[in-house]
Amino acid sequence: PILKNDMKYWPFEIINHDGKLKIRVQHKNETKLFTAEEISSMILTKMKDMVEAYVGKPVSDAVITVPAYFNNSQRQATKDAGTIAGLNVLRVMSESTAAALAYGFDKEIFNEKNILIFDVGGGTCNVSIVSIDHGVFEVKSTAGNTHLGGEDFDTRLVDRFVREFKYTYGKDISENKRSIRRLRTACECAKLDLSSSLQATIEIESLYEDIDFHSTITRACFEEINADLFRSTLVTVKKALRDVRMNKNSIDDIILIGGSARIPKLQQMLQDFFHGNELNRSINSDEAVAYGAAIQAAIIVRDKSK
Repeated sequence: PILKNDMKYWPFEIINHDGKLKIRVQHKNETKLFTAEEISSMILTKMKDMVEAYVGKPVSDAVITVPAYFNNSQRQATKDAGTIAGLNVLRVMSESTAAALAYGFDKEIFNEKNILIFDVGGGTCNVSIVSIDHGVFEVKSTAGNTHLGGEDFDTRLVDRFVREFKYTYGKDISENKRSIRRLRTACECAKLDLSSSLQATIEIESLYEDIDFHSTITRACFEEINADLFRSTLVTVKKALRDVRMNKNSIDDIILIGGSARIPKLQQMLQDFFHGNELNRSINSDEAVAYGAAIQAAIIVRDKSK
């Protein structure tokens, strides 16, 4: 049921092909089928090409990060995607460990510190508690929600503007994939704007049947229509603490990861939950995981060269 609900927002189809889920797309008037691993490998291949163009030499090894909740089969599928892309995957590591490594690599930590990593990305919310002691990083607990992230906040905006369009023009665009796709793109931009502004504008030419659509939304309205989702992020935080039998006062630092962690209301709620403690903004929330993976790769290569 969850997959079926998600599919209505995707510009591609998911089908059962010989007992395996595949993605069906139209490309140059041809219908093509791909597995998730093949799609992932295309992304990795593009990244590999970009890195090679930047450093000016071939790149063969990689450390790939995955959400902390990934099971062994998901991790293996990720590793397979790397192999298809022509990479020697040195390690598949959790994003929370990578973020903690980025945070603690250049710090001398001689007494154990408990770090809470609050990761809200495009589609998921993951909370991990990592202990750091004398250079040893240990993931103590992980909690996640696979349907709680930026895309879900976007969907609330899309639904709101679909209703507004129907009320204003008497036309339902909910089943028109092209219109929904364009509206979703505009809603994502509006969401980003609302992290730094109190109001955002939606302007789409010929959204449906040559009708231009113009509207505005305030930050307060955005927060209201997503209030239950925002509260759910704290449920994930509480579960991570409960699983390791730790109270909130035992957390020494809070690291924000992922684009949606920039949303002011989420930051305020998280800070209030931890009795007003300052959130750590010393590392770039977009780059922390990649930075941590690069550190891990350097450590592996250094150890192999000894």
